[in-house]
Amino acid sequence: MKISKLNLLGFRNYSKTSVSLGKNMNVFVGDNAQGKTNILEAITILALTKSHRVGTSPNIIMFNKEKCKINGVIKKDKIISKLEVEITNDSKKLRVNKTDIRKVADYISYLNVIVFTPDDLEIVKGSPNVRRNLLNIQLSQLSQEYLKYYNEYNKLLKTRNEYLKILFNNNIADKTYLDIVTDKLIEKAIFVYQKRKEYIDYINLYIDKYYSEIAGEKGLVVKYVPNINIEDFEYESIRKKLKHTFKKYYMKELNYGMTIYGPHRDDFYFEFREKDLKFYGSQGQQKLAILSFKLSEIPIFKEFCNTEPVLLLDDIFSELDIKKRNKLLKIINLDDIQSIITTTDLRNINKKYVEDAYVFNVKNGNIERK
Repeated sequence: MKISKLNLLGFRNYSKTSVSLGKNMNVFVGDNAQGKTNILEAITILALTKSHRVGTSPNIIMFNKEKCKINGVIKKDKIISKLEVEITNDSKKLRVNKTDIRKVADYISYLNVIVFTPDDLEIVKGSPNVRRNLLNIQLSQLSQEYLKYYNEYNKLLKTRNEYLKILFNNNIADKTYLDIVTDKLIEKAIFVYQKRKEYIDYINLYIDKYYSEIAGEKGLVVKYVPNINIEDFEYESIRKKLKHTFKKYYMKELNYGMTIYGPHRDDFYFEFREKDLKFYGSQGQQKLAILSFKLSEIPIFKEFCNTEPVLLLDDIFSELDIKKRNKLLKIINLDDIQSIITTTDLRNINKKYVEDAYVFNVKNGNIERK
């Protein structure tokens, strides 16, 4: 999977820009606040329909513009697709080959991306919601079925929470309806649990390999932590566990007015040599752990989607010494992988890793290929 061309209209600091990308490594070089990260953000929106940054549509649209457009030409095997995302202050339109696509689930499989940014340190340091969001984004790209089940789970979760409030405020309300919704919620929850567990297991097949190749030391693993104790991830085992949990803690959930057990409260953490990196790892170790997690997604995409995702690596060289920078470039400098990298400079980089790269200078929203 490759992006051959990216066009921006009224996006951030780009009034009208067109960039032809190389099929392998692409490096955008420039000082801070010149627009390098905006390129990666545009590609992320083109793939996932939303930004990896915190912000709303008005922040994305160029000042004094009513809308922005991002479109790109995507090559997957011998199939060429033209994707477009058009954003206004109150709407978002998705198009594939000029045909409107109404459902996000029908759109996001056209371009698979893996995004790494400096803000990803929050994956280690931040709240469980950050980590769940990462799982949901990547699993949604891998499986339309996951996205379908997860969306259905959230709708049922909302319904169940609303009815818990009704039961709390009206003691003559019928609990039968809650039981029906709970059973349906459990069916969706089982699927989400199983897919997340399967995904983390696959990550653990590769993550320590990538970490050791860059850092030179072994011992990294990801630990999946559902908020109920699940020892066996078989269907019937999870179903019984959830049924028991909802029955046992009915009064607690009633008093809270919300569902406090289920995959919407999952978590995971990084463990290095049996120590939680959140508390015992340096910032450099944490960054490399997240980077290794993201790199581990490449073979997973290959296995499940029969395609190679596009790597988007923002400010990738900061906090990495020269040795680690070159080891990273060696890993991603592959013929079948397209990478798009931003950096403030290319000094102290082994030239053999970038000799065939497309290198772009970025200044004040202007892009010029070297």
